[in-house]
Amino acid sequence: MRYVGFIIFCLSYFIIYAQPVWAQDRLVNVSYDISQELFEVLNPFFAAKWMTETGREVEITQSHGGSSQQVRAIRNGQAADVVTFNQETDIDSLVDAAFVAADWRDKFPNSASPYYSFPAFLVRAGNPKQIQDWSDLARDDVVPIFPNPKSSGNGRYTYLAAYAFGLAQSGGNPDKAQQFVRKILSSVPHLDAGGRAATQSFADRGIGDVLVTFEAETGTIAERYADQNFVRVTPSISLLAAFPVAVVTANAERNGTTDVATAYLAWLYSPEAQEILARSHYRVRDAKIGAKYAKDFPPPRIITVDQALGGWDKIRATHLAAGGILDQLLADK
Repeated sequence: MRYVGFIIFCLSYFIIYAQPVWAQDRLVNVSYDISQELFEVLNPFFAAKWMTETGREVEITQSHGGSSQQVRAIRNGQAADVVTFNQETDIDSLVDAAFVAADWRDKFPNSASPYYSFPAFLVRAGNPKQIQDWSDLARDDVVPIFPNPKSSGNGRYTYLAAYAFGLAQSGGNPDKAQQFVRKILSSVPHLDAGGRAATQSFADRGIGDVLVTFEAETGTIAERYADQNFVRVTPSISLLAAFPVAVVTANAERNGTTDVATAYLAWLYSPEAQEILARSHYRVRDAKIGAKYAKDFPPPRIITVDQALGGWDKIRATHLAAGGILDQLLADK
């Protein structure tokens, strides 16, 4: 029994003094649903850099889902220190709810978009229906697959890109553009909630002739399902899809994570991160790395929402608002 006190003393000393010398930070990144594999690659590289620079570990937790669903979750209390979304309007919704600073676009370069993509096509082996452009999606013999524009930024970009194509083909006639998009929507058997679910419908369940998703995702899916020999198709014209990022200031300030959250998003512009993004089929902002991978990226005509549709404010008011053009077209489905 005389050794009991000594053993207790030793255990107490170990518990108090023999812990690792580094501290640990925690970071929650809430993102769109098809970005899971991307951040599984990116996060360890940032963690290593953070340890080298600060002597601190960082544990990064990911949350993935349809971007509009993710916004609602954050507004309802889901933890988020940063958001890495695929549409500006979703971050603006968090501004409206006082979670994100109104000047979030000015916090990082390129309006806080470190990488970008655009809607493109993935078709079955050999492209049996010879699908080449948006006009083919409106054919009676073609079944397109893409997620619901009401719940998914991915699906919203598809809807807007198709509408922009309809405007371009009709000389700017909105009635004809709506008629064109209505035909495409009517051919979609089911509007999945997010991009990942749409991929599963197309690749796992064999539904449809063409999956419409971000160009980056067509590359990822083609690799993941190599045995199916999917073919990537770049349409003649498509809509620039910026991938905006922001610190969720209301949460980060409360959690004491503002520094690591800001460093994490800034690191996405670094050559190290840009290289990973380019290898993951995303188009990057770093000119040298973009040139290095230029052969992997066909040069389509990419237009912006400002050029094609008058900007996001107009899109929100005319297309996305309750009872707007999107709701009207979906009601006809």
